[in-house]
Formats: sequence, structure tokens, C-alpha cells
Amino acid sequence: MTPDKRPSTNKTGGKKVLQGVITSTKSAKTIVVTVERKFMHALYKKHVVSHKKFHAHDEKEEGKDGDLVKIISCRPLSAKKRWRLLEITKPAK
Repeated sequence: MTPDKRPSTNKTGGKKVLQGVITSTKSAKTIVVTVERKFMHALYKKHVVSHKKFHAHDEKEEGKDGDLVKIISCRPLSAKKRWRLLEITKPAK
């Protein structure tokens, strides 16, 4: 059997994409995105919600607090920034 030679339809090129809410836009061209992760505890079988904050680069400064956004991994842009703003999924009200 021969392996498939079809081109990849993944538009991100193998980079990680996360979805979260913008919690801070106080820095210039930088947003802080809080990503929520839900999983079941292996031993206690309880649903656990964990949060993690990521610093992301927002070149056009179009993100506002409360926006639901997607961020994509990239090369290190500064000491803390390893992510870029990909798109604003749902603007804040």
C-alpha cells in the first residue's frame, strides 16, 4: 500500500492555534489572552477548568478587552511573546 501524497489542507502549517478572551490591551502592540482548558482529572474523575495567560503580538492594535480571539504560535518576538493574533472571532459587546 502506498502512502497518500495529498497536500495538507491545514492553513496553519503545523503551528498551534489557541482560542481565548483578551484580558489586557495596556501594552503597545501586545495583548494578553486568557485560554481556558477543560479536562477530567485522571484519579478523581472530576471536571477541572484551568486558565493560562499568553502574551500575543497585535500589530494593528485592533483587539479590545473581552474579544474572543484566535492566536497562533510564532517565533519569539520578545521575552514573553511567542504568539500572534490570528483573527478576532467575536467582538466584545
